[in-house]
Amino acid sequence: MSHSSPVDLHIREPSSSTQSLSPKIKPPPKKSSLNVQFTYSPSDDGTDENLLLFLHGLGDTLAPFSNLAKSLKLPQTATLVLQAPLQIPLLDTPAFQWYPSFDPLTGDLLPNPKPTPALELLDKVLGVLTAECKWQAGRIHLFGFGQGGSVGLEGALRWWKEKKVALASVVSISGPLLSFPSSSSAKCPTPVLYFHRPQPFSPPSKDVNNLSKAFSFVKELQHAPVGAEGGEAMPRNRDEWEGVMRFWSERLSRRQFGEGEAGVYEVLSGMGGAKYDSHIDTARLGGSMLCAVLPCLRITRSNATDSSES
Repeated sequence: MSHSSPVDLHIREPSSSTQSLSPKIKPPPKKSSLNVQFTYSPSDDGTDENLLLFLHGLGDTLAPFSNLAKSLKLPQTATLVLQAPLQIPLLDTPAFQWYPSFDPLTGDLLPNPKPTPALELLDKVLGVLTAECKWQAGRIHLFGFGQGGSVGLEGALRWWKEKKVALASVVSISGPLLSFPSSSSAKCPTPVLYFHRPQPFSPPSKDVNNLSKAFSFVKELQHAPVGAEGGEAMPRNRDEWEGVMRFWSERLSRRQFGEGEAGVYEVLSGMGGAKYDSHIDTARLGGSMLCAVLPCLRITRSNATDSSES
């Protein structure tokens, strides 16, 4: 495996007027408000400027993403991991879905599932985060795998259409947009990273083309299929995570500090050996995936201001 150089994170510095509207330490969400199982962790450095919201894949629980969230330790970034509300029928082990995904008679995956229940849930969660927890929508980043990635994309698009306010970003791992937007409609300005594993010599992805009709910025990351059948999977090593980290590096916001606190920082990710174990994967979402993020990130202060909510 090749060894990549450390990633330089050029983190934007919000204006003082923007910071005054958002407390440095955000109140954690209440169970009674979200009405869904979750784990929340404030930023390790004591400054909650960004929120990374995780949406697991079909047939999983929040536990693997909770471990991943704890391992990332991104600067000034709190994490919220949600668990899908619907248990998959006829399974003895905990395995959850964001919306009904299986034919009740045959048990086959539905070809055209309706994600409305999941989008309504995510809409409610975002409402609680912005109203009760004082998060600005432009500081909330979504990360989803498989079905969770699709929910994140559809949820960001719905939020933009209804609120006319863009979320900070969406990273979807092998989760396509489920709807089919027209090319004439206004595009959502939320930046999107689409990570997937196409078969060798396959034609350009229709999923990426569909995303480009809905979002004004879409970056595609392609990596090799996994296993004999060429399945989808989470990023498995340092090289595969690097593109995700670079995408975040361009979009994480940084709160202004007092005198003597600016400059270059070194943040240890602590990701070595963290595992993401999934029961079922997007096409059937199975297998165990190794996550190993870059061991060291250089954080460089930038003078750019964030205008996502202007």
